[in-house]
Amino acid sequence: MTGVQTCALPISGVECIEVTEHFNFNKGNAIKYIWRSADKGKEVEDLRKARWYIDREIARILNGEKDEVGNG
Repeated sequence: MTGVQTCALPISGVECIEVTEHFNFNKGNAIKYIWRSADKGKEVEDLRKARWYIDREIARILNGEKDEVGNG
């Protein structure tokens, strides 16, 4: 697909998007930032971004908010 940016290089032949599309927004973004953290030269920054999305997901769960994709 032209104009679509994928998440870094495939690992074992799997694209990041193939994994993240099965998760809700927060979990998918956390996975994306962890997946590509070593590829851009900003590993700590990307891991902090992943942690931010994980913290948002924890807050969502603790607040009893429904998962928008319905898979927990």
